[in-house]
Amino acid sequence: MATLSSSMAYFDWRHWFRAAVCVAVLTCPLSLQATLALSPEDAETAARGTFREWIEVLGIPNVSTVPADIERNTAWFEQAFQRRGFRTRQLPNNGKPMLFAEAPNAKPSSPTILFYAHLDGQPVNPSEWAQESPWKPVLKRRGSNGLWEPLPIEDLYGTAIDPEWRLFARSSSDDKAPILMLLAAFDALRTKGMDPSVNVKVLLDSEEEVGSPSLDAVIRGNLDLLRCNDLVVLDGPMHRSNRPMLVFGNRGIALATLTVYGPKQELHSGHYGNYVANPAMGLAQLLASMKDENGRVTIAGYYDAVTLDERARRVMAAVPDDEPALRKRFGIAEAEKVGSNYQEAMQYPSLNVRGLKSADVGNQARTIIPDSATAELDLRTVPETSPERLFGLLKAHIEKQGYHLVQGQPTEEERTRYPKLASLKLRGGSSSGMAVRTDLSSPIGEWLRRSLKKTHGADPVEIRMMGGTVPTGAAVGALNVPFAIVPLVNADNSQHSFDENMRLGNYVDGVRSLAGLLTEPLAKP
Repeated sequence: MATLSSSMAYFDWRHWFRAAVCVAVLTCPLSLQATLALSPEDAETAARGTFREWIEVLGIPNVSTVPADIERNTAWFEQAFQRRGFRTRQLPNNGKPMLFAEAPNAKPSSPTILFYAHLDGQPVNPSEWAQESPWKPVLKRRGSNGLWEPLPIEDLYGTAIDPEWRLFARSSSDDKAPILMLLAAFDALRTKGMDPSVNVKVLLDSEEEVGSPSLDAVIRGNLDLLRCNDLVVLDGPMHRSNRPMLVFGNRGIALATLTVYGPKQELHSGHYGNYVANPAMGLAQLLASMKDENGRVTIAGYYDAVTLDERARRVMAAVPDDEPALRKRFGIAEAEKVGSNYQEAMQYPSLNVRGLKSADVGNQARTIIPDSATAELDLRTVPETSPERLFGLLKAHIEKQGYHLVQGQPTEEERTRYPKLASLKLRGGSSSGMAVRTDLSSPIGEWLRRSLKKTHGADPVEIRMMGGTVPTGAAVGALNVPFAIVPLVNADNSQHSFDENMRLGNYVDGVRSLAGLLTEPLAKP
């Protein structure tokens, strides 16, 4: 994710909160005033109490594909939860254990919330980072020239912090920060002698960054342990306005490989051009038949199952997206016309060409007719459209264009019989990549909305369904519970890229948000 310019407007939570409190004290009933869990000062104190732990765990590499590092991270977080009285258990997962934790003093009369986060991170290229190591956190502030300047790490432990300071390290935001925020919220409540209004369980995934291939199996193998009433996912960046945010759904994903076959070997383009059809041209024409000039998929029935009612449209229209700024950021003159705005576009399944290959280009290019051409596709699904249904529609469309579909390389008999040959293979579509959505008016939605508004003095940004895919499908499918995603980290955190960072003001705000959720009453179903 590209870093935003220094002109990006953020909330200064201290000034904003004091103004909000003045209004709230004058206009809110005493019962509401009394239920605010933490002041900004309380939250900052609790946050600073976890900074040394944050620095320590960021020093442990956590790339998903290295079991030894995942084991170290799981053990570290297990001890961190145990220090706070949580009952814990490591859940075996082929050498990369996940972690379960349960808060003490659960009440049978209260609902149980399962908080999901992940302790693994993306690979790194140290040479790209503007610091000694991605695993050695560096505190930085933005200088007058707009560049980030390092600060002594000891400044993090002082009596006050600047909310605009940032901590740079892999997983500083995605996704270790939200876990530490949750621990800090528990610390703060304990200091104030407050008990959570809900029972709390925590599941830390160890393979989220590689698609959570084992999450479904781990959950189904521990259903009694993980049983809950609602699921809250602590992952992802906030809206670029930096307002509190709720996400009620995500698209799924399936991958497909489409190959168009030409001659059984590459041919001289001078001797055989105009005589032997070029498979690269055939593939280009086939792909072009799948979408119109406005970006809408033309495959029959692709959008048919999706309907948007007026309430959904109002919710999406209320999201404060700056679309001209988005287009400028991406360097495009106009957006595709699948929806009337960015949020509406994310409610539909997509068909994306993620890669093309046929012969060679540049200095390696040869004057040939290739023997084949391949396109790698990703199909983003929505709850109304399963991967299998979209794949079936895609297959029917290709056949309608005159192609005979084969399994693998065509046989000699197939080559002499069919003028148009192609293969289509579906990959993905597992439960971890399943599209899921919770109704915005569900009890969990009302609870989250009420709590965040009470904590921050304003309605949160509500996203009906985000475009990306996260492994909520596996958890929702196995547990059969409503869910919502509560992003807590700054939008410009550069997750998955170099110079990943976490804004300290967001960290403190996240502690307040989570403390508010923990103390907000929720009726048990």
